[in-house]
Amino acid sequence: MQVPSLSDYSAPRSSSSINCNGRLVDLSVPKIMGILNLTPDSFSDGGKFNTEKAALEQTHKMLKEGAEIIDIGPQSTRPNAEFLTAEEEIRRLGSIISFIKKEFPEALVSLDTFYAETVKFGFNEGIDIINDISGGHYDEKMFDTAAETKLPYILMHVNPSYETMHDKIKFTDITLSVNRYFSGKTAELLNKGIKDIILDPGFGFGKIVADQMKMIDEVKYLGFGKFPLLIGISRKSFIYKPLGKSPLDINEETQKFHLKVLQQGTKILRVHDVAAAKKTVDLFKSGRV
Repeated sequence: MQVPSLSDYSAPRSSSSINCNGRLVDLSVPKIMGILNLTPDSFSDGGKFNTEKAALEQTHKMLKEGAEIIDIGPQSTRPNAEFLTAEEEIRRLGSIISFIKKEFPEALVSLDTFYAETVKFGFNEGIDIINDISGGHYDEKMFDTAAETKLPYILMHVNPSYETMHDKIKFTDITLSVNRYFSGKTAELLNKGIKDIILDPGFGFGKIVADQMKMIDEVKYLGFGKFPLLIGISRKSFIYKPLGKSPLDINEETQKFHLKVLQQGTKILRVHDVAAAKKTVDLFKSGRV
């Protein structure tokens, strides 16, 4: 793995920017991260984009609709999903990352994986961001590998093992618990030399509905103001199940929540429906709400 020659920072960068392979990305205006699942078994779009042609077409569509980051996922992390090894993830990724970087050089590419080996592969293919849902729990080499790449690292709050990932926990105070987790993990990352850290509170992972609704209300208290915040609530069951709806029928409710978290300082929205999210971001930027 070849490491880029980037400046070494002695403190975390401001929450208004991240350094992606030497490209300083301004987050003072919220960014949209479009989800590109290469999986056959994701809960709402499994099998739609797991060929190179389909992946490129979907990437073009999302960029045209307003996404600036494409988050590529080779493995589903829904409940009861098929478990893949790093080798299987890499085989599934194939040349898709390099094809996207060649066809859409302006796009930032994030890789959704909890394996260090997949990160190494993705780095050599040209990824710009590491999106690790495990917070380094599922692969002890992840933090060291992330440090070697000097890429921004998305740190998500999650239960401490793959097997317990979706076990529901009733927290005494969800906001306090998530911040305690972030405090410990960001200290580890900073100690490794990782300065560009993005925080994800982990909606949909091991949390009851009431706690996730509380997190929506208290987003402004998450992350200490030192690091940019990513929110991923697109097609999550804590929204659609209480309403008796399907994942594809909650766009209106999702956009209301998106607006609410943007008003509390969220910098990145991770979404399936880019066009709808773009309208929400534009509404937020207009100051009419």
